[in-house]
Amino acid sequence: MTVITRVRGDITEQHVDAVVNAANSSLLGGGGVDGAIHRRGGPEILAACRELRAAHLGGGLPTGQAVATTAGRLPARWVIHTVGPVHSTTEDRSALLASCYRESLRIAAELGARTVALPAISTGVYRWPLADAARIALAASRAAAASGAFTELRFVLFDDRAYRAFDPAQPTAPDAPPAG
Repeated sequence: MTVITRVRGDITEQHVDAVVNAANSSLLGGGGVDGAIHRRGGPEILAACRELRAAHLGGGLPTGQAVATTAGRLPARWVIHTVGPVHSTTEDRSALLASCYRESLRIAAELGARTVALPAISTGVYRWPLADAARIALAASRAAAASGAFTELRFVLFDDRAYRAFDPAQPTAPDAPPAG
């Protein structure tokens, strides 16, 4: 049985099989979660990302897709990089955000990862509203948990506001009131 949990903390300090990285499409590092993972994980992650770019991702990783690399110096085996969508008030991009979680967890299952640390994808500089992001993330995580491939899916959240929004006890149905 999979447990969906949440902690307030630093995703780079999680002792798990796989860490999901809210990456940018270049895969070459950036700010926020992406920058922290690249800094703490060391040059091995960047080298693996460069290899992916040279092999088959020359144009970068498309939004909503995911790819795995070594975790370098992180206390995990793999980093699964995914590119979240920028929030828009004029276009519904929620399917892309859900795809980030689905694809990341599909890859984690293929790798045999039993424990996975996940960030609040797209809620930083991409401005996705926390309550809506949490609803989408929790729904996708519950669907992946039903596969039985995982023992724990752990949301690692940077501040109290995000921690409250990502309460696994919150409903995630599309017509449910937003979490938070």
